[in-house]
Amino acid sequence: MGFAEAEKIRADADRQREITIAEAYRDAQRIKGQGDARASAAYASAFQQNADFYAFYRSLEAYRQSFRNKSDVMVLEPSSDFFKYFKSPGGKGR
Repeated sequence: MGFAEAEKIRADADRQREITIAEAYRDAQRIKGQGDARASAAYASAFQQNADFYAFYRSLEAYRQSFRNKSDVMVLEPSSDFFKYFKSPGGKGR
C-alpha cells in the first residue's frame, strides 16, 4: 500500500511540475512578445524622427551580425550599399 501511495504522490508532483513549467513558458512568451512590440514601436518612432540615423544604426547592427564569427566569409561587390558607412561619414557613398 505504501508503494502505490508513493507512486501516486510522485505522479501528482510530476504533473504539477509540468503544469508549472508550461505556465511559466506561456508567461515568458507573452512578456517577450510585449517587449518585442515595445522595441518595434521605439524603432518606428526613432525612424520617424531621424531616418538617416536609423539607417546608420541598422547598418551598424548588420555589420555586427555579419562580422560576428572570424570564420565567416562574405563575398560582396565593393561598391555595394552594404559598406556605404565605411566609405563616407554621411553614408552617401562617393
